[in-house]
Amino acid sequence: MTFHRSQVQLLRERLAETPQFITIVAGPRQVGKTTLVRQALEAYAHRFISVDPSGEVPQAGFGAGSETTSDIDGAPRDARWLIRCWQSARHACKQFKLDHPTEPFALVVDEIQKIRHWSDTIKGLWDADRAQGLDMHVILLGSSPLLIQKGLTESLAGRYELVRVSHWSFLEMHQAFDFTLNEYIYFGGYPGSARLIRDEARWRNYVLASLVQPSIDTDILQMTRVDKPALLKQLFTLGANYSGQILALGKIKGQLQDAGNETTLAGYLDLLGNAGLLTGLHKYHVGVARRRASAPKFNVLNTALMSSATPYTFAQAQADRSYWGRLVESAVGAHLCNTAASNEDVSYWRESPHEVDFVICDAMRLTALEVKSGATAGKLSGLEEFSKQHPKAKPLLIGAGGIDLTEFLSYPLAHWLEPA
Repeated sequence: MTFHRSQVQLLRERLAETPQFITIVAGPRQVGKTTLVRQALEAYAHRFISVDPSGEVPQAGFGAGSETTSDIDGAPRDARWLIRCWQSARHACKQFKLDHPTEPFALVVDEIQKIRHWSDTIKGLWDADRAQGLDMHVILLGSSPLLIQKGLTESLAGRYELVRVSHWSFLEMHQAFDFTLNEYIYFGGYPGSARLIRDEARWRNYVLASLVQPSIDTDILQMTRVDKPALLKQLFTLGANYSGQILALGKIKGQLQDAGNETTLAGYLDLLGNAGLLTGLHKYHVGVARRRASAPKFNVLNTALMSSATPYTFAQAQADRSYWGRLVESAVGAHLCNTAASNEDVSYWRESPHEVDFVICDAMRLTALEVKSGATAGKLSGLEEFSKQHPKAKPLLIGAGGIDLTEFLSYPLAHWLEPA
C-alpha cells in the first residue's frame, strides 16, 4: 500500500478550489516533495515540467491527462524556456477545459529555483493568467532557502500559499517503513535511505554523498553567495558532531580554519538551518535581542545527519549512554523544529547550574521540556528553577518517569503547548 503524507490531501483540497494563489511546495532535499505532488495529481489532468532535465517524468505511469515537455527538451533552462512551457500548458489547459469545464488542470514546475530571476518571470505569467481568467492551477517545487528568502519575498508577495514539507516524523517512518523507535532515533527520517539501514556502510555513504553534499554544494553554495564555503562545511560537520550541546560561536572559532567573525558563522548557521540541515537554538529570554546574543545550542534537523557524521554503528551508539542521550535529545529537538508553526518558537534555557533542554512558546503559551533517555528521571532541578522564574510555564518531562518518547514524537509542537 502506498504511503501518503498529509500534504497530499492538502494539495487535493487546493485543486478543488478555483485557482487564487500559486501553490509553493518547499522543504529540504529528499523529503519527498515531488513524490507527494505526483500522488496528489494522479487522478487529475496536469502538465509536469522540471528545470532539471534529468527530472522529466515520462508520460506513461504519471496519471491520466498528464503531459511532458518533449517538444522543447534540450533547450536551455532559462526564463524563455519557462515561458514557452507555460504557454504550452495554457493551450493544453484551454483544450482540456472545452470537454471538462469543471475539472481542475494543473501546471507543475519542479526545481524552479534553478532558473535565474524565476520569480519575476512567474509573476508576469501568473498575473497575465489572472487577467485572462485562465482556470489553471500552478504548483512550484523547490528548496526552502531560495524560494522563501529570495523569490517569494521579492516578487510574489500576496500571490502564493506555502505548503511546507519537513523531514519525516517517527510516526511516518514507522507507518511507511516499519521503523522502530530506536531505528528512527539513529537512522533519522529520510525515506530514500530507509531500505539501506541493514547495510550501515551503504546507508552512511548514501546520506553523506546523496543528501549532505548536494544540500550544501547545490542548494546553498550554487544559489547563495558564500565567501568561505570550506568554513560553512566545517561548521556543519562540527555542529552535527556536537548536536544537543551549547557552544558559543566565539569559542569554536579555534576549531575552524579561517573562521572569520561570529557574524559570519551565525549567517552560515542560518543558511544550514534554512536548508533543513542544522539549526542553532537560542537561549530563551523574554527580550528578543538577548536571545539573539546567546550561545547557540546545535541541533540537527534530521538525526541521520548526526549519526552519519560520527563513526558509531547503530549498536555502538545504543551502548554509549552519553552519546545515545544526545541522539535522543537531538531527535526531540528536530521534531520540535520540524513541526513548529511560524508563530511558534523553540529555544533552550540555562542559568548555571540549571538548564532546561527545550523551551517552546507562542504568543500566549509557554512549555519547558526536559528529556531523559535513561531508565530513571534523576534530578529535575532545571525544570524546577525555570518554573519558579516562570510560574505560568508548563513543565514537561519526556522519557523516564514522564511522557513516553513514542507518544511525544507522535504529536506536533502545538500539542505540547496546550494546558495539561
